[in-house]
Amino acid sequence: MHQNSTRTLWFGRDAFGRRSLLVHWPTAEDPRLLLSSVAPTLVEHSSDLQFENGVNQQKYWEELTCGIYSMKIDASILNGRLVGEIKSHEWNNSMVKELIHWERTYVEPTAEELFLSQGSGKASPSVLAEKVLTALRESVLRRTSHKFFQTTACDFREQFSPVAVLFSGGLDSMIIAAILDQCIDPRLDIDLLNVSFDGPSAPDRISARAGKKELGRIAPSRRWRLVEIDADLSNLSSETKHVMSLILPANTYMDLNIGIALWLAASGDGWVYEERDNKSDEDLQLHNYKSHARIVLVGSGADEQCAGYGRHKTKYKHGSWLGLDEEMRLDMQRIWKRNLGRDDRCIADHGKEARFPFLDEDVIKVLLDIPLWEIADLEQPSGIGDKKILREVARLLGLHEASALPKRAIQVCTFIGPFICACGEFGCELHGVLLCSFLRTQLLIFSIFLS
Repeated sequence: MHQNSTRTLWFGRDAFGRRSLLVHWPTAEDPRLLLSSVAPTLVEHSSDLQFENGVNQQKYWEELTCGIYSMKIDASILNGRLVGEIKSHEWNNSMVKELIHWERTYVEPTAEELFLSQGSGKASPSVLAEKVLTALRESVLRRTSHKFFQTTACDFREQFSPVAVLFSGGLDSMIIAAILDQCIDPRLDIDLLNVSFDGPSAPDRISARAGKKELGRIAPSRRWRLVEIDADLSNLSSETKHVMSLILPANTYMDLNIGIALWLAASGDGWVYEERDNKSDEDLQLHNYKSHARIVLVGSGADEQCAGYGRHKTKYKHGSWLGLDEEMRLDMQRIWKRNLGRDDRCIADHGKEARFPFLDEDVIKVLLDIPLWEIADLEQPSGIGDKKILREVARLLGLHEASALPKRAIQVCTFIGPFICACGEFGCELHGVLLCSFLRTQLLIFSIFLS
């Protein structure tokens, strides 16, 4: 935004980086200040130096650090270029400042507190889970209560769904879907977007189908539409190049794997099985369907705040509660750089807006106020102790099957990993066969971990 009265250019990114904004800071080679939501596929400037997809392009752009910036443009001109000093400004909202530092008051439990948490104090987790559920419900409502939804609800048409959920059938997406059902008009459909690179045998496809059935049991009057998006592996290489340009400056195979899965899911172009006349599963009819929902709810932030990653258990084993707390803080303080910008670009490429209920400021505040040992109990097996507080939230919603589901990585669950490794992209000098072998080994390790 340009403030004409003070000749000042203002720009910035929200405190958690939920929206993408890339910056090229002035350098000796290119003294311009450039801002863009996505890295252009080709950048040209006065020296005729070109930056194409790959290493140079990746170095040229960077994720703008969260914050507010200003540049007061000097009227003087030096060598034909405007001169201005760029300043960063602190947030003046005390709550935002507190959340950015992400410091939890209660980290290490006493023996008595741990005993009550694990044993006889069963009422306490439910009270805390109710607080989390209330905050999440308000978060989803805040993201879906626009007049647009009210208008379309009064004049709804068949198969219309204004909002969709990026849906694996796992704990986080099941919670979001169940809460969404409580927040929007019951006459509106809800699209559940699920992507697979191995058809019905991919873990995410299996859990998504099971998840839809469980949602149907707790909200039978809602029309739940599971959109099964099956990627054609023979055409994936051309799509890969496009997604590579979207995820920049991120440049790892993990980024590419996740980026393609998100990009395809956000397209909403897939297949739907629908019943006819409320008959049995044998009467399901398959037809092509494209979701036109412009809002996509995403579960980002749940794992970071509730100890959902495998490395959280590793940190806990080696560093106890303090080590776990430090790792979770690091995750939250770098989520803008490692996840959100990339994810926003991949979803926005389809003209849709990602919204993140778990990253609402009030939700973050509620979770931070809860003792760490009530958030997770990593002495327990996967599917029980990790994200303990969210599992309790799921049970409050009636999602008893989803409450016991273990964490799975998106690129493994969709079975994209083994295929991407054969693409030979990102200028990697490893031979394709060696790289494929490496990623298959990773996939095997994940499989062992999940078993």
